Amino acid sequence: MHRKAITALLCLAGLCATLAGCGSGTRQESTSLPWTAASLAACPAGPSYTPVWAPTGNMGSPRQWHTATLLPDGKVLVTGGASSTAGLASTELYNPATGTWTPTGNMGTPRGQHTATLLPSGKVLVTGGSSSTTRLASAELYDPATGTWTPTGNMGTPRGQHTATLLPSGKVLVTGGSSATDSAELYDPATGTWTPTGSLGEPRAGFTATLLSSGRVLITGGTNSYGSQLASAELYDPATGAWAPTEDMGEPRALHSATLLSNGKVLVAGGSIGSTSLASAELYDPATGFWMPAGTMNRTHSGHTTIRLPSGKVLLVAARSESLTSGSMTRPPTPGCPPASRTSPASPPPPPSSPRARCSSREERAPPACSPPPSCMTPTPRPGRPLTP
Repeated sequence: MHRKAITALLCLAGLCATLAGCGSGTRQESTSLPWTAASLAACPAGPSYTPVWAPTGNMGSPRQWHTATLLPDGKVLVTGGASSTAGLASTELYNPATGTWTPTGNMGTPRGQHTATLLPSGKVLVTGGSSSTTRLASAELYDPATGTWTPTGNMGTPRGQHTATLLPSGKVLVTGGSSATDSAELYDPATGTWTPTGSLGEPRAGFTATLLSSGRVLITGGTNSYGSQLASAELYDPATGAWAPTEDMGEPRALHSATLLSNGKVLVAGGSIGSTSLASAELYDPATGFWMPAGTMNRTHSGHTTIRLPSGKVLLVAARSESLTSGSMTRPPTPGCPPASRTSPASPPPPPSSPRARCSSREERAPPACSPPPSCMTPTPRPGRPLTP
């Protein structure tokens, strides 16, 4: 869960992305993915969650840029972050059964913009981040059995706003980060040590890392060392320790979200370009290495979090209030058929130099019955770099 989401979760509306396709009861990810804005109570109930928002206990300390990790016992560990005056070393445990927070052991170092990764042992690995104005290379382990922290090996490079991905081998891949480094490292829980692995194709911070069904890791977007947002994407292969480029996203973005869907595709949503937040979304297909548009959200979002629910839908929780995108509300779908999406009239259409531009400048209409949807509603994947074998 995003560092800001614990506080935002209690007061902001959720956004559900319905992943519906044509057919009798068959669930498919549609390329014209509809986003529905409402209170969560308005979303259809899934098989194992109750779609109702309710207040719960407050944390002991206000914080932002913290982490939240679900532990094996069902409790949630919140670590560090920053208050309005200083960085925090404090940590807290949330008990869903009682709705209460209790303090647990303090970290050895105050830190925010760090990562927290649940290891197969049940311990939690915290890496890097910032303490005041200093980037950190240190790492710590939390033991839920004792409620205490112990130091572990330092990373080779200080970093914040990086990513940490648990690999199928049990090792943790830490990648990139401020100030937009291209380095990557592997943590071995068995030895508590770090070893360098292949470097990214370009430095980046504020990006996403998603473990794919194949065991590879997809890196998307972020900000480079010049402060420019990136559209590029890369794939890490744990078998070789090497990175390979894959097709660029349709537009640059940083501080976005990336969610692995049940069909193995990756949904990237929102983010920002400079000071402008985005409402667009894209789908990445690992089988082809292509991106395609995935509809427009009803509001722009940056620095948010997304979670795939048991129903297969995607819940988006805002990090802060964002503007409503005029005209981006989608029509209710025709039962059993892909819903149509509309392009916001608030933004001028791009020049019709590509199939994507021609589609986005045309008004789209819902297809009758269950006939094949028009090309603008089922975009053809853009040519690009295929996956590296």
